[in-house]
Amino acid sequence: MTDQEATPEQPEEATASQPTDAPGGEPAALSEEEMRAAYEAELKALRVEDLVAQTVVSLLNLGARKAGLLPGSEDETDPIQVGIAIEGIRRLLPLIEPALGENAASIKDALAQLQVAYAKLTGDAGAPGASDDAGEPSAPETGVPPTGAPEPPAKPGGGLWTPGP
Repeated sequence: MTDQEATPEQPEEATASQPTDAPGGEPAALSEEEMRAAYEAELKALRVEDLVAQTVVSLLNLGARKAGLLPGSEDETDPIQVGIAIEGIRRLLPLIEPALGENAASIKDALAQLQVAYAKLTGDAGAPGASDDAGEPSAPETGVPPTGAPEPPAKPGGGLWTPGP
């Protein structure tokens, strides 16, 4: 930084990055070892299911934004990004569905809404996750190469995939 004093519009980096847990509101400086120990404690408590669930929610939120579903995001529509978000959610959701419990239904509902928005954006009846006649979801046309076996040819009359029995 420069020799000038920090102003409210330009705070010093050192004061902005230090926690204010010390008595009297003074910044408490944590040593590198203390910060590492705190980080290790967080990692120890973190479960993979929690991180995957956070990722699914992030994909839902970003997908909704890229679909223009959020107020003020109408000019940000990007069908390719929406398709990738849908496919990511579809692949991650089965991994964490048991851990989600009751919340799984609301995630599936949000995914279905995102799929409908994708279909409207692309004018495509076979939105990402739309089932073919065999009941297997098809991959979206995202410009991303498929990760598994080649996809079967699309069959006419495919509807929107909806969750659950």
